[in-house]
Amino acid sequence: MEGKLNLDVAGSIADLQAAVKDFQLKKRLYKTLFRGKGLDFDGYRTFTQEDDAIYIDWKASKRANKLLTKQYIEEKDMKVLFVVDVGDNMVFGSSNKLKCEYAAEFSLALAHLVLSSGDKVGFILFNDAVTKRAEPHKGLKQLSLFEDFLSDGKNYYGGSNLKNALDFLINYVDLSFNAVFIVSDFLNVDERIAEDLKLVGDKFETVAVLIKDPLDKTLPDTSTEIIIEDPNTGEQLLINPKVARGQYEYYAKKQEDLLKDTLKAAGIDILLLNTNEPFVPSLGEFLRERIKKKGFI
Repeated sequence: MEGKLNLDVAGSIADLQAAVKDFQLKKRLYKTLFRGKGLDFDGYRTFTQEDDAIYIDWKASKRANKLLTKQYIEEKDMKVLFVVDVGDNMVFGSSNKLKCEYAAEFSLALAHLVLSSGDKVGFILFNDAVTKRAEPHKGLKQLSLFEDFLSDGKNYYGGSNLKNALDFLINYVDLSFNAVFIVSDFLNVDERIAEDLKLVGDKFETVAVLIKDPLDKTLPDTSTEIIIEDPNTGEQLLINPKVARGQYEYYAKKQEDLLKDTLKAAGIDILLLNTNEPFVPSLGEFLRERIKKKGFI
């Protein structure tokens, strides 16, 4: 793939910033959402007007007959790692965005949130192997470097071997990262890498970001025969979409359910994004659910 991807980074960042303000996702809450595997709850203190109401523990407040807020050990210089799939499978799209463009805009917008909070971002790009790696750093210079790599079409080629990327995380990435976002379409994942996913899920606070194109789930509504190709083997098949749609959807749903079950069993959170929909509402709902899951509300 040659040239630069058509990215709307500024627009994505602006949309996410507006959403962050709307969700009252302030710096303290953001740090708590992705505080890593080994940090502890520190106790309660009396709620003040300067605190975010989302931290109130209503059960403890009822017992104490006063408003109490949860307090956590403060984490300095958080580090967030983005692991982004740049295989040929991501250079595909039936809507306005290729999967790789959508994945890049999401990753850069979220990285901007991390960096603007004074924390560090590192990243790994992978296809058949880990092809690019950047150590965690602060500042918008790191965002610019990340954008340069993600927008360069020359970086997108080859297969998508998630196992190799997971092995790299397990063996070569230290425990200092507070959160890891794995961004991919996850089309080639099966139960054979369940153990690797579990090891990564145990080692890091991990989020699997599933980037899906409409054609990953269903075939177009046409009676014209089309050719579909396996991106890994190059094998081609001529099909009639109307005839094959039911079976195609059945196997696509079966594969997605298997993937979700495997990720949940590994303790990895799932954020499902569709390239024909803006990612901010889905990300907002994910953060709300994560807040509930961690017991902040």
